[in-house]
Amino acid sequence: MTDLIARFLTEPDPAWGLVSPAFAAAFLLFFGVYLLLRRSPRALRMCYVVLFNLFFAYKASGPLMLLLPASALLSWSFAEGIRRHEGWRRRSLLVLALIVEFTPLLYFKYADFALLSLGQLLRTNFQPLDLLLPAGISFYTFQAVSYTVDVYRRRFTMRPSLLEYAFYLTFFPLLMAGPITRAEVLIPQLREAPRANAYDGLYLLLLGILKKVVVADYVAQFTGWVFEAPADYSGFEGLMGIMGFTLQIYCDFSGYSDMAIGTAALMGYELKENFRFPYQSQNLTEFWRRWHIALSTWFRDYLYIPLGGNRHGRLRMYAGCFITMLAAGLWHGASWLFVLWGALHGIGLVVHKALKPALDYVPDTPWVRFLSWLLTFLYVTFAWIFFRSPDLDTAFLLLRHIAESFSWDYLVPFVKARTAWSVILLAGFLLHGLRQRHADKLRAAFVRSPWLVKFLLTLLTFQLALSISQQGVAPFIYAQF
Repeated sequence: MTDLIARFLTEPDPAWGLVSPAFAAAFLLFFGVYLLLRRSPRALRMCYVVLFNLFFAYKASGPLMLLLPASALLSWSFAEGIRRHEGWRRRSLLVLALIVEFTPLLYFKYADFALLSLGQLLRTNFQPLDLLLPAGISFYTFQAVSYTVDVYRRRFTMRPSLLEYAFYLTFFPLLMAGPITRAEVLIPQLREAPRANAYDGLYLLLLGILKKVVVADYVAQFTGWVFEAPADYSGFEGLMGIMGFTLQIYCDFSGYSDMAIGTAALMGYELKENFRFPYQSQNLTEFWRRWHIALSTWFRDYLYIPLGGNRHGRLRMYAGCFITMLAAGLWHGASWLFVLWGALHGIGLVVHKALKPALDYVPDTPWVRFLSWLLTFLYVTFAWIFFRSPDLDTAFLLLRHIAESFSWDYLVPFVKARTAWSVILLAGFLLHGLRQRHADKLRAAFVRSPWLVKFLLTLLTFQLALSISQQGVAPFIYAQF
């Protein structure tokens, strides 16, 4: 038993995450002590959480977790220097801070990509470095950058202590896959007594588990087979694989966001929502206001607006929009397919902005809204093909196979052969069609329900998750970014 505990404390775990059994056991122990410390001095409570944050990072990344406290220390120190200086010293410190903050991300995430791309350009072979990606490096880097820039712009004027900033940058629910949280959202809450949001937090945790384990992981089984070997399946099955991934990535990532926000709520901290029924969007601009809100607003505030935003004419706006989406694509992964995915969204956004003056004159009828939604959904789904495919050849093979061999004759045999999969896919999309007010009513009904109802729903959720995840829970898609 002693050896088992020692290994748990000292060995990194590749399966570590918010839905792993090991984390669940560790969190229950952590949370029990956290509840005992809620009335203790604020500094003691924060130290306890920061220590668990670092333990969480170590389990996920091993020794590479040292980058996280180093980033916290350096980022906080640079921001303090920026506060004390004006003029060229202030600007120089900002530039130096950004270089220091971005360098680990650029090295670990893009060094191999740069070497391979340069090798293809020069028609030579460079040996890849095969670097391991520290867990959550994209997310905590973007949080550090947003804090530094907000201090420079005097948008965030509160002066957090190093302990408060370390809590903010290392907060474990946000570490592996966000949502990217601004200092102005979390740090002020650290100076107040944690506000109990236990039932809201429990609701979001259960919703996240259902999305991730019951929907995303189950749908992913068939989806993965289609994208691995599209030629082995009919055109209809290929289309179902694409539709499956469209639902999978939403449920996987929004499920993580729900669990992260719910975990924070259990601890008494309120974070902003990260998804708002994105597949209900009627244009791409609306889609990016609903999808991964934390990332889209980060790129808007720290890249698109500095590039000129909407202030310097239409051509400058189009260029800024396209560049921003290329950067967003590259952020998702070191691959030209992600760049292509970003370019598709950049082109779509530019086209929408260019046509918007004319579209404003189109009558706002139910048919117009339906066609707008359908066109947006189909375009987003088409772009997901390049996001998910292992290479460009696979993406084009899948598209060609659908175009050449698609037939509705496969519908009935497919549903008979994959009844549960088809039901989950259909139910997932139908539930995504809920209006925000209906979703809010469901959440409020859960919060107001008797404790016995909450207990039974919790048991049912975990039973469903255990029944479906007998092969283990797949890693979150966005954890790799």
